[in-house]
Amino acid sequence: MALEHATIPPYLTAYYSIHPNTNSDAAHIIRVVAVEEMLHLTLAANVLNAIGGTPDLTRPGFVPSYPAYLPDGDDKFTVDLEPFSLHAVGKFCLIEQPRQAPSASSRLVPAPDSGGSFLASSPTIDGMRYYSIGEFYAAIIEGLEKVAAVDPRLFCGNPARQVGPEYFYSGGGAVIPVTDLDSARRALSFIADQGEGLDSGLYDEDGELAHYYRFRQLELGRYYQVGDLADSPSGPQLRVTWDDVYPVKVNARLADYPPGSELAEAARNFNADYGTFLALLTKAFNGQPSLLQDAIWYMFRLRDAFTRLVRNPLPGSDGLHAAPTFEIPTAFESDPDVARTGGETAEAVPR
Repeated sequence: MALEHATIPPYLTAYYSIHPNTNSDAAHIIRVVAVEEMLHLTLAANVLNAIGGTPDLTRPGFVPSYPAYLPDGDDKFTVDLEPFSLHAVGKFCLIEQPRQAPSASSRLVPAPDSGGSFLASSPTIDGMRYYSIGEFYAAIIEGLEKVAAVDPRLFCGNPARQVGPEYFYSGGGAVIPVTDLDSARRALSFIADQGEGLDSGLYDEDGELAHYYRFRQLELGRYYQVGDLADSPSGPQLRVTWDDVYPVKVNARLADYPPGSELAEAARNFNADYGTFLALLTKAFNGQPSLLQDAIWYMFRLRDAFTRLVRNPLPGSDGLHAAPTFEIPTAFESDPDVARTGGETAEAVPR
């Protein structure tokens, strides 16, 4: 769940850095992918709930400190909060890149030794990471299979905590309730296939272009058509104007904002609002699935908070603009009902 969520702040930062009424095709691609990452997050929550776990998106460390490492990329790349650009899209492609390890024994490879947040590292072998996101999910499926073979009570979770398709739907697929090993396999395989196209090529089982190839369209400047090879889309041109973007500061931190300034207050308010979003998701995944639609609505309600930052220059940064920092207040980490620094609770969020 932490891995799936970690892609959302970078995608939203790139999306909201695009000037209004420009790059509509690129903005649409990023927005749809962000919504589908919410689907992946929900599927992962369903698997966790199915085996008796307790999803908690408000726990300390759930939101990574950017730059953060993800489990793919031979050159030890980091994921950053940065404006929409060819460089950012290249990072998105690295995140979603379909890569299968040469063998089962090479699924784990050394993790970069340079500090910072790192997701999807091995829980049993220090200093090792998974070869790719697809291999990470393959390892989870293999682990569930091994435990289920000796423990028939593995899937002991309360079915009432499952989020079903009636609570969340996106054009890229529906939620899969998880009650046994077969449905867990299907949910986790769907995540890997939709993101990377790992087993099904360019398209997932529903005929939707995998995330990696959607981002490749932006790099290559052309849409894919059915029958195209991976690096040779032959569809209509996809025009991008890379200059129609606010030059937001990469990986901005609260410490970058002048103390007491309106921008500092806006950045803190954004972080509090994002905490509300995570608190809503936590409630949705803990027996109140109807709140999931409210949470998705709330995610895009953050647009105004985003624009208050990205449209304004950041003093002392050589012309760079402000940006959200995604540093969630500790109040959210200790009490998921806290919604804003003024002491309101998540109950205040419209239903």
